[in-house]
Amino acid sequence: MTTRPPVSPGDLFLFYGLLKQGAAGMPAHIDLEAAGAFLGPGRFRGRLCDLGGFPGATAGEGLCHGVRYRLDEVSILQALDDFENVTDDPETSLYVRQRVHVLNEAGGETGETAWLYRYNQSVDGRREIVDGNWPLAAGRLRETG
Repeated sequence: MTTRPPVSPGDLFLFYGLLKQGAAGMPAHIDLEAAGAFLGPGRFRGRLCDLGGFPGATAGEGLCHGVRYRLDEVSILQALDDFENVTDDPETSLYVRQRVHVLNEAGGETGETAWLYRYNQSVDGRREIVDGNWPLAAGRLRETG
């Protein structure tokens, strides 16, 4: 498994936690507004867990909330991967970047795919966010790297 597949200008991302527009804990050193555009809501299939001030999406059948983002300037990709603690080692990488289908509010496919930072560690004992929506105010700044 590769944790950091290649990304092209114009690729979509689905942000569901601290990278959502307006989220508490959003990294100030990553200028998402200058490097692309937030495009509005999108959903994806998964299981969202509270990891103590930030969420993690794992495989699952729940309908999770995200914000679609078009990345125009790929030079910030390294900063995004660093923020999400993506490493080259699939065993220790906190998150991995994977393609997912973008879904609408009802869970139907939109025809779009997007990159998603999927949590790559155990969620045993973590509280599941049943409605699949990480609140904007729930985040906290976290250490990276």
